[in-house]
Amino acid sequence: MARLVRCLRSLVLLSSHDPSIIRTRPDHCLPLSRLMDARVRARSFVPSAAATTYVSETPKSPFDCNITRILRGEINYELELHRLPKPADQYNSFVVEDRPGEQWISLKRKYGDNEDITIKATMFDGAIPVQGAVDADGNEAMQLHITMLVSISKGETGDMLEFICSALPRGITILKLFTRPPEKIPPQAYLGPKFNGMDEKLQNSMYAFLERRGVSDELAGFLHDYMWNKDKIELISWMRTVESFLEK
Repeated sequence: MARLVRCLRSLVLLSSHDPSIIRTRPDHCLPLSRLMDARVRARSFVPSAAATTYVSETPKSPFDCNITRILRGEINYELELHRLPKPADQYNSFVVEDRPGEQWISLKRKYGDNEDITIKATMFDGAIPVQGAVDADGNEAMQLHITMLVSISKGETGDMLEFICSALPRGITILKLFTRPPEKIPPQAYLGPKFNGMDEKLQNSMYAFLERRGVSDELAGFLHDYMWNKDKIELISWMRTVESFLEK
């Protein structure tokens, strides 16, 4: 910098003699053309606002990209393999209410003049062995299980009759039968005896009672078909949600 100042001072003193040369001492001499080139080069190193760029997004890691690729492949595989139909919104006299993102559905209908029937059914919540049957690998065969809560009410103020049932692919088994008020069940309420410990004639009459209201073995088959479809739909939806999160 001191050298440049001395040269500029010499330019002022000697401009009347030779404007093309700046000279004080031999080691302080610079041709004017070289000085101007140096100034131009110096200006070229100053970054302009227009030339400044910023990275607005964090690059995705190869690990995240690999997960996304795997998820996309699984989604396409499920879609191509199963060709999932649109879920049914009605079964016989029942209106089916799916609950996307949840593990259960409800079915509702009216029966007679004053009965309201509501069924809440879970997705597959377990499996039980099939007696005397084996699968293709020689292991004990299993069948998927659905839990049902059947609620029957008469008016808005009366007690409700409820059945807890197990739905297998080919039939319904009553596990529990009790009545309760429309509000919350009180703590330590007596909910009746075990159903399979009741008189056999009473058991049979209760199965007939439900069947007349559409809660039958055929309903169990419908629920298993519906839940198989829902299970795939929920799986694909879950994978898409995870994929979308990773792509943000």
